[in-house]
Amino acid sequence: MFHVDDMKANEKRVLVEKHLISPHLADHAKHGAVLLDRDQSVSIMVNEEDHLRIQCLLPGFQLDEGLKKASNIDDWVEKRVTYAFDEKRGYLTSCPTNVGTGLRASVMMHLPALAMTQQLNRILPAINQLGLVVRGIYGEGSEALGNLFQVSNQLTLGKSEQDIVEDLQGVVAQLIQQERVARQLLIEQSKLQLEDRVYRSFGILAHSRMIESKEATQRLSNVRLGIDLGLLKGLSGNILNELMILTQPGFLQQYAQEVLTPEQRDERRATLIRERLKLEEQMG
Repeated sequence: MFHVDDMKANEKRVLVEKHLISPHLADHAKHGAVLLDRDQSVSIMVNEEDHLRIQCLLPGFQLDEGLKKASNIDDWVEKRVTYAFDEKRGYLTSCPTNVGTGLRASVMMHLPALAMTQQLNRILPAINQLGLVVRGIYGEGSEALGNLFQVSNQLTLGKSEQDIVEDLQGVVAQLIQQERVARQLLIEQSKLQLEDRVYRSFGILAHSRMIESKEATQRLSNVRLGIDLGLLKGLSGNILNELMILTQPGFLQQYAQEVLTPEQRDERRATLIRERLKLEEQMG
């Protein structure tokens, strides 16, 4: 268990960047804490928006497995802690929007083609009408850096946990299909411009001496798209996922083991990206 009040600012920042605690817990919670399992796939936040928030993070599209794992932990806790529960309304959480099942199911999606083709302005309102919400990479109030979007249910009242998960699975499947169509459209109608965007981004990442976090994340997103479409050979999408995390401000300072100025972070970020891309090319 880690007591948030006892943690240094950068230690909290790293946990936020790894999605193990929320920005709210890091910045606003009093007497907050977090419990982590060994592989950090499960975190239990104490005194966040609600008294307890059990979170399970899994790669890929494993919503059912995530629900099963979180439910098992919840059952264990409920045998030892008395929850506020109403037969009609369900669990009475501190945050009103969580009343009911108390379940928030989310999927992080990389949607660069839908963003490039300006289709998200049409799609997002339709998703909201289905009772779902699309947020940025760190949840509510955050920006969609690197074309990464978090899709989750908006309300937990009036539906079972399984219904919530199935509704989300259906919408995510549709988004995946629309992203694939948008990517094919880019290849067919704007291939030269797409290649220029991808190779320009790769060139900047491979050779820059300073780069800000926001630009790095966007360039990494472009390169990831190029890898997925087969435009760039010899690189793995996994290295791009890794760099999106490792180049965030908290991680850079953790590796440096010191507080860095923004300029120093930009320099370290560029160096890290150059070195990892060079190593990946050599191994590929």
